Amino acid sequence: MTRASRPKQLWEPGLIPAPGALLDWRDARHHDARTASPCTLCGHPTHLRSHTGEPAHKTCAETWIATHYPEARRTARFASDPAPARRSHAADDHA
Repeated sequence: MTRASRPKQLWEPGLIPAPGALLDWRDARHHDARTASPCTLCGHPTHLRSHTGEPAHKTCAETWIATHYPEARRTARFASDPAPARRSHAADDHA
């Protein structure tokens, strides 16, 4: 019996959002301005890419997570970007 390997991630993903929650794909690496490829979920062209480089619309990925949540948690097929490091409160002190 062989284990299916996960696709190699191009950069570190964050958390899998709960069903109905939105993905945070703010990182510019999600956008491939040069090539529109068919979304792996709906087949329409998209410039967006997952953390593994899989072409997918963000809304299609969110819908897939909502309908396949146990698999989404197990495989981490689509994930949000990691939360940015918090800035210190000293930088926000305007008093």
